[in-house]
Amino acid sequence: MDSVDEPAAEPRKRGRPKVSSDEDKRAHIVEVAGRVFVKYGYAGSTTAIVASEAGVSKQTLYKLFESKEELFAAVVGAHRRLMLDLPRPVEDISIAASLERIFMIDMDEDKDADRTGFLQLVFREAAQFPELVDILQREGMLASRQHLADWLSERRSEGRLTLDDTASGARMLMDMILGGMGPPEGRARAWPDRAQLFAHLRRCIAIFAAGVGAA
Repeated sequence: MDSVDEPAAEPRKRGRPKVSSDEDKRAHIVEVAGRVFVKYGYAGSTTAIVASEAGVSKQTLYKLFESKEELFAAVVGAHRRLMLDLPRPVEDISIAASLERIFMIDMDEDKDADRTGFLQLVFREAAQFPELVDILQREGMLASRQHLADWLSERRSEGRLTLDDTASGARMLMDMILGGMGPPEGRARAWPDRAQLFAHLRRCIAIFAAGVGAA
């Protein structure tokens, strides 16, 4: 009777799916790398450290990322949504309310701490490693600005706002909101509390919305 049961169990063992795909591994490595870069800085971070903390071999890491620069670019791209929550589905709310969501005005303290840590990393590395500026621009600021310009263009085509140059409008908004937050390392001195910061940012958005005749 035992000999009848054994053949049925063997195919099930061989047929088990892979525990994680390359996409899953890539996402996990990028998440870990983000923490490593923030903790050690770009110079102090190595692919060996990232591989060790991610629980993967260096061979696996290099299969997915050819260099530390490529890994850093992936981290910047993955964290772009900490700056702007775009792209996003069309919402039946006011332009001002949508912009508050896009800029995550009421982000909770834990996520805001992650955003601040990432911004500190970006500013620090851009100053110390000019060769990374292109990555920071391409994967971070420029990509975010283009997403915002596209969103403004879509709302303009719907007749919900009037704006002759959406690229300029996107730059204006990002300057107002991100600049209004104050530099990450000095935010505590720039704003005595989060309530006053949020009130200021909502005022910036309201002024922009009124200026473009937002519906």
